[in-house]
Formats: sequence, C-alpha cells, structure tokens
Amino acid sequence: MGQEDPSGAMVYIRVPKAMQAQIQALVQMATETPSFREGEGLAGEEREVYQQTDRLGDLVIAQRLQAVAESPEIREAGRELARAGGGRVKDRGHRTVPVMTMRGGEIMLRTAYFSRNCDERRGRGGCYPVLVLLGIHGCRRYYTPGLTKHVVLLTTAMGSMEEARRWLAEAGIGLCVGTIQSMTYEFARRARASQQAGSIKFDQRAAGRRVVVSVDGGRIRVRKKKRGRKSRKGRTPYHSDWREPKLLMIYVIDETGRTDRSWTPVIDGLLSSQGDGADAIFSLLRHYLRELGIDEADTIAFVADGARWIWNRVRELIDSLGLSKNQVFEVVDFYHAVEHLGDVVKCKTKWSAPQRKRWVSKQRRRLLKGRVEEVLEAIDSISRGCRSKDMQTERDYFHNNAARMRYRATKRRRLPIGSGAIESAIRRVVNLRLKGAGIFWYEESANAMLLLRSYYKAGRTEQLVSLALTTPLQEAA
Repeated sequence: MGQEDPSGAMVYIRVPKAMQAQIQALVQMATETPSFREGEGLAGEEREVYQQTDRLGDLVIAQRLQAVAESPEIREAGRELARAGGGRVKDRGHRTVPVMTMRGGEIMLRTAYFSRNCDERRGRGGCYPVLVLLGIHGCRRYYTPGLTKHVVLLTTAMGSMEEARRWLAEAGIGLCVGTIQSMTYEFARRARASQQAGSIKFDQRAAGRRVVVSVDGGRIRVRKKKRGRKSRKGRTPYHSDWREPKLLMIYVIDETGRTDRSWTPVIDGLLSSQGDGADAIFSLLRHYLRELGIDEADTIAFVADGARWIWNRVRELIDSLGLSKNQVFEVVDFYHAVEHLGDVVKCKTKWSAPQRKRWVSKQRRRLLKGRVEEVLEAIDSISRGCRSKDMQTERDYFHNNAARMRYRATKRRRLPIGSGAIESAIRRVVNLRLKGAGIFWYEESANAMLLLRSYYKAGRTEQLVSLALTTPLQEAA
C-alpha cells in the first residue's frame, strides 16, 4: 500500500496479509452496485459493512497492542508491577492470551507471564502485568477497557444483567450473564480500591460555593447463606433479610436557592455489616468533603430527616472538618416534620378526623412562619396526661430537632428546607435498580452496584472509569 510523503514522493508501507484481505473486501463493497431496495435490505447491508470494518479494527488494535506490549518501557514497568505484588515471582516467558475487543471481536496477544513456584505446583494462575498496566483484565479470556466500560455502563443503566446480555448480543458481543457479572463486580472493586487509596481527584472545588449535604437510607433484601444441606434441586438455602443501604449526596445551589447545574453532584452509597453502616457512610462523606475543600465553602447546609443516626454524627463531622459555626446550617426536612405532626395526632384517639386535620394544618403554618416554640407548646399541651410511648417519642422528636426547624430563617437565606434531592437519589440509585420483587443481593454485589449506580446517576461516569483503570503503580506514585 502506498501514500505520499511531504515531498510528494510515493512511499510504500508493508501491510499484513490479513489486513489486506479486509481492506480489499471493504473496497469491493464500496465500489460494487448495492442490491438492497427497501429498509430491511439496508439494515442487513449496514450489519455486513460494519462487521467488516470491525474485523479490520480488531486487526489494527492487535498490531498496536502487540507493539506497545513489546516496548522496553512497558515490559520493565510490567516486571516492576509483578515484583510489587510480593513473594518470589518469576518470569515464565511469553504466552499467547485471547483478548476480546470493544466490538466483540477476539485478538491474540503475546505477553510476559509471571507466577510463583507454589502457584505452578498447585495449578494456580499467575498474572500478566503488562495487561494490567494497559487496563486489560479477565481470567481465561481477557477484555479491553473499552469493552469493559461498555458492558459495565450497560449493566448499571439497565434493570438486570440478563437485559444487558440481550442488548450486547444484539450488538454482536456474545457474553454470558456470569461473565457480565464478573466484569461488573471486578470493575467496581478496582474503582473502590483506587478511591480508598486516595486516587480520586475533583476538578470542581467547594471554594466560595453554597454546598448542600444530605444522607439517607433505603431498603433492599440481602441474601445470606444458611448452614445445612442443600435442597433436593441442589440449591443452597439462604436468609433474605431487609437491610438499609446508606446514601450520601453533595450538591451546590446558586444565590436563588436553585441547584447549580454547572456543578456535578457527588453521590455514593454503602451497605455495611450490621451496626457500622452509619459510621462507614459518614467516614466516606468526610473523605469526599475534604477532597472538595469544604472548609473554603461559603455556606454548608446539612439537610436530612430527623433520624438520630444522622444528626448524632453531624456535629462530630463538622468538628473533624474544622468548619466554623457561621458556615454551617442544620435543617430537618420540613415534609418529614409535617409527617411527624400527623403521627402526634394519631395518638389522640378520641379526636375526629377534621380535628386532627385542623390541628396539623395550624402547626404546619406555624413551622413555616418560624414559630417553633408555639408548635412545641401545642405538642406539650396535647401530650399532658397521655401515657402513649408513641406520643413521647414524637414529642422528643420535635424538642430534639427544634433548632433545625427554623424554616423561615432558612428560606430567607435561600437554603433548601426539604431533602427531596437525596430522596430522589434513593429512588434512582436504590429503588429502580436494587429493590424489587424476588431481587436478593449478596452484600459484596450490592456494594458494587451502589457505587456504579451512584456515579452513573451523578454524571461522573468518566471519573468512575478513571478510578477503575488506575494501576497499583499509579496509586503508589
């Protein structure tokens, strides 16, 4: 094949035979008279043309990948990465590895293989460090980062792995559900590991911004294996308990109190072991706020419902971040407060429905006007002589959160009085993907999908991919 150099002379380039055949096939298709005359024929023609171009693309990728894998600098970096894994790792020479590309084709790549003596004796696999450096992961078959990104985002956006498998099959990418699961969960594991290693970087900062921080919890069913024999069908019995995944959200509002669309929000979630979920999500929240430079923000509003596990930790979070009292505003969601007013009058069993409605409406107006003390007096008044534990619980709710119910002053500062943003995030991240009839998750799998879904819905897909493709050497640097 020839092309002209800058002087106008013809220079001939050697092209591999396999690539020549594909190019000739494409040239023939471009020059021959097409036979289709209707939409169905055109659709078939498109498929055939793009299959040919995909095959040519696979050959080009194979050539370029092999050239990079054989370069001295990448081979040395691979040896360094293999030694960094610990143990006495030996170079076992070059082996041929099948790699699937982003359009579903398969190429063969020869690269160095490293393993320990004990792994060889026990039949365990070693590693291909050059592939790791290039973002190519897998086991018996390996997958390029372009394919992995496509599969993971499709799995995250859709309702199930099976839906993703069908869409991939339509695009000519043949993967089973088990492979899709492995790719998705491994991608999430690498992203979370990079995040915990401090690899996450933000190009947007909180300096001079009006920042809103919210935390809330959802509900999903978690699968835990039971001890004992398998069923007659060979299935392992399991518990399916309801658990509460915790979600955090950080976003920015403008001077009018509306969400600033130019600033990408931060959403993330965790499902931790029983008892430490609240501490885990606040630890993650602290990490994000520090990375965003929250101490330089103009205003920080913590908005949430009245759950004790949230507000018991907010003050400690504020102190640990070194925030001043003039910066921070704490707000209990107004609409949750109104719901609790309804719970107060439920305890007055002798009241009629119109009496309850009038009382709730009156206290609601008082809350909006900033007359919190009058609301507390009204609750104290109707709770006298009432021995109901529910009444005492609701009374404590309002007394404990009275300082967070200054809604008139909050609205004057153009700050939100409701936690609708985090409620919406719970619905989009948790309810529409992880919660449903007959859906049960292992804890590790639920955590993987929470991370992927949170970043996807926040619009931070590229940042997620960057985290997942970070190598151990980059983390160390």
